[in-house]
Amino acid sequence: MSTTLTADPAARTARPRLLRGLTWLVLRQHRTTLCCVLALTVLGSLWIVYQRAQLIDVLDAAGWPGKPAPVPVVGEAYGSLTSLLTLLPGVLAVFLGAPLIAADQEQGTAQLVTTQSVTRRRWVVAKLGWCLLITLVACSVLSAVFTWWWHPYRSVLGDNWMDTAVFDVTGPVLPALALFLTAAGFTIGILVRRVLASMVVTLGFTVVAQTAWDMFRDRLGSPRTIRYPLDGSMPARLDDAYEVDRWVGSADGQLYGWGSCAEATEKATNACIEEKGIVDNVFQYLDYDQMSAMQWTGAGILLAGTAALTAFALWWTSRRPL
Repeated sequence: MSTTLTADPAARTARPRLLRGLTWLVLRQHRTTLCCVLALTVLGSLWIVYQRAQLIDVLDAAGWPGKPAPVPVVGEAYGSLTSLLTLLPGVLAVFLGAPLIAADQEQGTAQLVTTQSVTRRRWVVAKLGWCLLITLVACSVLSAVFTWWWHPYRSVLGDNWMDTAVFDVTGPVLPALALFLTAAGFTIGILVRRVLASMVVTLGFTVVAQTAWDMFRDRLGSPRTIRYPLDGSMPARLDDAYEVDRWVGSADGQLYGWGSCAEATEKATNACIEEKGIVDNVFQYLDYDQMSAMQWTGAGILLAGTAALTAFALWWTSRRPL
């Protein structure tokens, strides 16, 4: 005699789900973008680790630091890497931030959401929160891995620490800049309400913002000044400094422009120097030991901008029809 047992579907234990509700819905809606960002982060990190290992092999073969490093010590891959990292905040702003809400507005999904049990504010907070979190994680990981490569070998890599390819992609600046531009992207998308138009406007804003940031960067620190004899060698402490300005000066402290005595002949130049009593070079600079403080100051400004843009986006979506 055989007995057939039929399990009651209601009695089956549901498989526990790590993410539920609105969080699961938002991530599922943007799963393709999420996978692309995660893949970019993993592949970029592995590329950096590989390039660092290649650099170490080259330096070990040359006997560095006991012997000079070969020139060039890195190939085109290093320049390509720093260029991609520099462009990353703008790419995330255009392709992640701008379409985030604008696509739902354009396709009508946003209007559908307002008819559901989830409030509009909660839906917008979930969308913006996961967008910013993904941006923060991806850029923080890439920045940390690149800093791990650059910092011990900065003396042979050639770039000055104030260059965009270093200052903006190490420490807290890369994630802070990416968060700011991404917040600008979804704010523009909310206002424009069309995906393509939002992406174009965000791209223009990104170019303007990064250009302004490049002009503002050297104002994040307080310049230092050093004087040394006119005919003397530049002090070794200035080898790693970023030049802000330089002059020539007299013994009584009077400063003259660097080319004040640039005459046609050496005799005329010497006569000008003697007439004005010029005895010193005066060098105004930012030192490498100021880099960390400057980066955190800049990151604080960018994060304040991110908070302001996010607050505006939430205020606008709570009071205006989607």
